[in-house]
Amino acid sequence: QVQLVESGGGLVQAGGSLRLSCAAAGRTFSSYAMAWFRQAPAKEREFVATIAWSGSPSYYADSVKGRFTISRDNAKNTGYLQMNSLKPEDTAVYYCAAGWSWGASEDDYDYWGQGTQVTVSS
Repeated sequence: QVQLVESGGGLVQAGGSLRLSCAAAGRTFSSYAMAWFRQAPAKEREFVATIAWSGSPSYYADSVKGRFTISRDNAKNTGYLQMNSLKPEDTAVYYCAAGWSWGASEDDYDYWGQGTQVTVSS
């Protein structure tokens, strides 16, 4: 069992940066793949990035590739999403997730956080 808590969201101007954190409680976090998803208003939740339990490999949605970086520190039971060159279309609630599978589908992940709001102003 893993409990996930996101933090680091907020309001930022277009072109700015934010770093999201995902703190995990549970001894087995280092065994799980970890991912970030997001959900914009009136839209379905979508995949952002995922990283394997060991820290490599990682995989990104085309919409964030080259701007976002996913990472993790298993010693701290924490995952991260560094977001640079933010755009208004990145505005969404961002969720971290953990699971045994490594993929871009919500079905690959068993544990979810409550989400953190990211708002990018133009």
